[in-house]
Amino acid sequence: MRLLCYTHADFDALIRIKAAQRPRGRFHYLDRGQTIGRVDVSEPASISSGIASRYASAVFQLAKESNSVAKIESDVASLDAALADSAEFNDLISSPVYTREQQSAAIAAIAKKAGLTETMTNVLGVMSAKRRLFVLPQLLDALRDAIAEDKGVVTAEVVSAKALTKAQSDKLAKTLAANVGKTVNINATVDESLIGGLIVKVGSKMIDTSVASKLNSLQNAMKEVG
Repeated sequence: MRLLCYTHADFDALIRIKAAQRPRGRFHYLDRGQTIGRVDVSEPASISSGIASRYASAVFQLAKESNSVAKIESDVASLDAALADSAEFNDLISSPVYTREQQSAAIAAIAKKAGLTETMTNVLGVMSAKRRLFVLPQLLDALRDAIAEDKGVVTAEVVSAKALTKAQSDKLAKTLAANVGKTVNINATVDESLIGGLIVKVGSKMIDTSVASKLNSLQNAMKEVG
C-alpha cells in the first residue's frame, strides 16, 4: 500500500477501514477513542463535510488500488436510491435515538441486502461504530465527485426558470465542456422565481444569467442613485 500518498486525516480514516477488514484479535484500532452512548449528531455542515471527505478519500483510494471504482460507483447508486426511497433509512442515519448497536445491526443488514462491496460495507460499519452515519449523504456526494473527476467528467448544477429541453441541455453541456475542458453532465432544477435565464455552477464557478439577477442589480443601482 502506498501510504505516502495520504494526508494524516486520510490515513486515519483509511486505517480504520482496514482495521474493519482484519480479525478483531489482531487489531483493535477501532476501539481507541470510542465514546459510549448517544451523541448529538447536529454538527455544523462544514464539520460534517470534512468528516465525509476524509472517509470518501480513503474509500476512493482503496477502490483505485483494487481496480474496483466501478463497483464503488454501483454502491453509491444503490445507497442514493435507498436514501431517496426510504424515510426509515434517513431516520436511521440521522436520529440520535438509535443506539450504536442498533445502527450497526441495521446498516449491516442493509449492506447485505443491497449487495454492497466489502469496502463500502466496512466503511459503513466504521461510521456506525463511530456515530458518523449522519454524514452518509455528503460521503456519497464526495465519492460521486471523485469518481466523475477520475473519468474526466464534471457536473454542472443548473437552475432555470423553466425546465430545459433536451436540446437546450445538450447545447449547454457542449458549451460548458468547451470552457472547462472536460465532459459536463447537467443536473438541472427549476426555480420559477428566476423569471428567465440560468444560474450555472461548475465547481466553484458561478455563472448567473437570470433575469431576476439582472432586475436585482438594477434595483440596487437605483437605490444607490436615490
